[in-house]
Amino acid sequence: MPNTAERHLHIVSFDVPWPANYGGVIDVFYKLRALALKGIKIHLHAFEYGREQAAELEKYCVSVNYYKRDLSKKNLFTNLPYIVSSRNSSELTENLLNDNYPILLEGLHSCLLMNDLRFNSRRIIVRAHNIEHEYYHHLAQAESDILKKYYYYNEAKKLKRFESILLRASHIIAISKKDEQYFTSLYDHVVFIPAFHPHREVKSQTGKGEYVLYHGNLSVAENKTAVKYLIDEVFNDLKVPLVIAGLNPQATLVKQLENHPTIRLIANPTDEALFELINNAHISVSLTFQATGLKLKLLNTLYNGRFSVVNDKMLSGSAVDELCILANDAMSLKQQIKRLMRRSFSNKEIERRKKKLELLYHNGQNVDRLIELIG
Repeated sequence: MPNTAERHLHIVSFDVPWPANYGGVIDVFYKLRALALKGIKIHLHAFEYGREQAAELEKYCVSVNYYKRDLSKKNLFTNLPYIVSSRNSSELTENLLNDNYPILLEGLHSCLLMNDLRFNSRRIIVRAHNIEHEYYHHLAQAESDILKKYYYYNEAKKLKRFESILLRASHIIAISKKDEQYFTSLYDHVVFIPAFHPHREVKSQTGKGEYVLYHGNLSVAENKTAVKYLIDEVFNDLKVPLVIAGLNPQATLVKQLENHPTIRLIANPTDEALFELINNAHISVSLTFQATGLKLKLLNTLYNGRFSVVNDKMLSGSAVDELCILANDAMSLKQQIKRLMRRSFSNKEIERRKKKLELLYHNGQNVDRLIELIG
């Protein structure tokens, strides 16, 4: 066990990591909580743009500083990616230079300060939340609005160019095995540490549920694409109840499903309500058409739900392939759903999950590996 007596760490977060209600900030919040529980003194620095300052963070951090993200359009017309140039803060730089504590930068978004020569001898670790230029390239392909499409393509080019700043990091922490392979091909000192998350034990129920569940942020383009695909291609003639749950569904989706005989929409469920939906579902379907990053909602279904049906892009180096049922087209999805609706979820399945998830996604073990990197 590493000695953590009076060890300090700066964490620079791309967003305020509370409430922990979407992928990136879930990893940030549960990571800083795990570090704090190990005795690390955390100095959190968070960029603020739409999410409120959070007293919850003060439970785990010895100091919390907020910096307004500069969302003005002038940041679109620089050589830097917008997600980087809009997080440029001289106040942050000065605060970090007040001591010599190691720094954990969350995402490529937060890496601009490595251009400052004053940080050359500093221990700086970068948590790579994604292969960002690939992610933005996929966003561009999925976007129909011509101006947004141009922005995403342009941002992807800038991100690919800017990524070489990672050469200056002491370590790069990949969030998935796929990302680890990519970063290892270009940089030294790459380590795989899976996403930190709120789950402590597998709470899946045995037996059968009544419905199939899809959940996600329904205002995000890739999730809107997945929902449309399920409605039009999979459940168009499948006589199995489908529940779609998530944040901020568009009015058109609400209207479309008002009188649908087998599909029910639940908008903006609470955390407790979402847990009940996952826990009681017979099948959770998780689809994406972008093989980028780790989808934390997949972990949510594995810890709390019964059968998990996914496409291969959803797995994206998560190393949980053996716990999921694969279906890559509408016909396969229909067949797997029909087959699984006839099966009960067994204790054997639950034990298999416990072993695999304990081995790979245990916050306590993973935080010890992170503490070793902090030095």
